[in-house]
Amino acid sequence: MQLYNTLSAEERAQLIDEAGKDRLTLSFYAYAKIEDPKKFRDELFIAWNALDALGRIYVAHEGINAQMSIPADHFEDFRNTLEAYDFMKGIRLNVAVEQDNHSFLKLTIKVRHKIVADGLNDDTFDVTNKGIHLKAQEFNNLLEDPNTIVVDFRNHYESEVGHFEGAITPDVENFRESLPIINEQLQDFKEDKNLLMYCTGGIRCEKASAYFKHQGFKNVYQLEGGIIEYTRQIKEEGIKSKFIGKNFVFDHRLGERITEDIISQCHQCGKPCDNHTNCSNDACHLLFIQCDECKAAMENCCSTECHEIIHLPVEEQVQLRKGLQVGNKVFRKGKSDALKFKKSGDLPDAPLAKAETKNIRKKISVKKVLIGKAEHYYSKSKIGQFLMENRELSVGDRVLVSGPTTGDQELTITEIFANGGPCETARKGDQITFEIPFRIRLSDKLYKIVQPSE
Repeated sequence: MQLYNTLSAEERAQLIDEAGKDRLTLSFYAYAKIEDPKKFRDELFIAWNALDALGRIYVAHEGINAQMSIPADHFEDFRNTLEAYDFMKGIRLNVAVEQDNHSFLKLTIKVRHKIVADGLNDDTFDVTNKGIHLKAQEFNNLLEDPNTIVVDFRNHYESEVGHFEGAITPDVENFRESLPIINEQLQDFKEDKNLLMYCTGGIRCEKASAYFKHQGFKNVYQLEGGIIEYTRQIKEEGIKSKFIGKNFVFDHRLGERITEDIISQCHQCGKPCDNHTNCSNDACHLLFIQCDECKAAMENCCSTECHEIIHLPVEEQVQLRKGLQVGNKVFRKGKSDALKFKKSGDLPDAPLAKAETKNIRKKISVKKVLIGKAEHYYSKSKIGQFLMENRELSVGDRVLVSGPTTGDQELTITEIFANGGPCETARKGDQITFEIPFRIRLSDKLYKIVQPSE
C-alpha cells in the first residue's frame, strides 16, 4: 500500500509535460469533527494518488484544508472521492484564476493539531457557529456602507500585494497573531458596526467569524469562498472589483493577477512591483518582493551576503547551514533589515487607536481630489515621499493622507521639496517630500482638500 511519493518534483514535472494534458489548480476546506485524522489521511492518499492528484493538504480533528492540482479529465472522479464523506457532500471547490500544470508536484497530506492554527485553548468556542456568508455583489454593497469595518485576515506579505479597498491589514505573520490584535482594536464596535472579513479561500475568515461571534460581536459577515471565489463571480457577472492588485497564493506561482494595480514595490530598489520570490540561498529562503532587474542582478538573492554565499562551493554552503534549520527562523516572510524598501510590513509606532479605526471609512464633508500616492516614509526624520499624479500642490494647501491602516489624516503643507529641491508648488510627475508627523504606508493615497466649487 503506497502512502508516499515515489517521484521527485523534477520527475513528476517531466511526466506532466509528456502527458500533455491540462490540470486544474483548486482549493477547498471543511470544518467537521473527524474522529481519526490519520485513518482519514491514509484513505485520501490512496484515493487521490490513484487519480494522479497532487497538492498540499492538512487534516485534523476539526476538518480538512487542501490546495491541489487535479488532472482535468479526472475532475468528476476526484469530486466523487469527496462525496464519499457526508461532511464534504456538495463542497465548493475554488478553482484558481490562473492555471498552471506545475502548481503542485507532490501529494502531501499531513495530520495537524488544527487545520488553521489559532492559538486558542477555549473548549466553549464553536468553530461551526460562523458569520453570514456573502457573495461578491453582497460583499461590495456592504463594503460601501459607512457603518462597515472590513478586515483582511491574511498575513502581511499577502495583503501587501493586494487587498480590498478600505480594509484593515494587520501586520502579522500568521493567523493566530491577528485574532487578539483585531479583537482589541474593535472592542468598542461590537454592537453597532458591521464586521466584514475576508481571506484567500475562506478558511481563515470562517474561523475568525466564529471567533468574533464568540467574543460578542453582533453583525459578523464573511466573503464566501474568499478572494478566489469573489474573482470568479465578478468575472462571470461583470461586477466591478473592489479588490485591488494581486492575490497571493501558496503554490509556486505566488500570486494571481486580479486587477492591473500594483500597490507594492520591489523591496530592494523601490520600483513598483508585486512579484514575490524566495531567496536562492538555501540557508535563507526569505520570501520577498523583487523586480526583474534586481532578480537578474542579485540572482534571486535578498542581500549581498546571500549573493556571495550562493557562489561558494556547495560543501562550504552546507557547512554554513549547519545548525540553522530551525523552521520559521530560517524561512522568514519578508522581514529583514536587508530589504530597504520593505515598509508595508513594518509595525506601526503604536497600535491603531480606536478613533483611527472609526475613521477607516470616514466621510469627508469637503471635496477631496486625488493628487498622488505614497512611495516611502523616513521614520527617523518623519518625512513622507509621494509621487504627484494629478494637479498641483502648494505651500499652505490642506491635504488628506488616507489608507487602510493609516486611516484618514489631515495636515497643512508648510514646506515642500520636489525632485530633491525646495519649491513653492509641486506639479504632476514630481516626486515630492514633506514633513509628516505620522507613519505612512505604500497603500496610502494623497488627496488635496479643496472647496466644493473648485
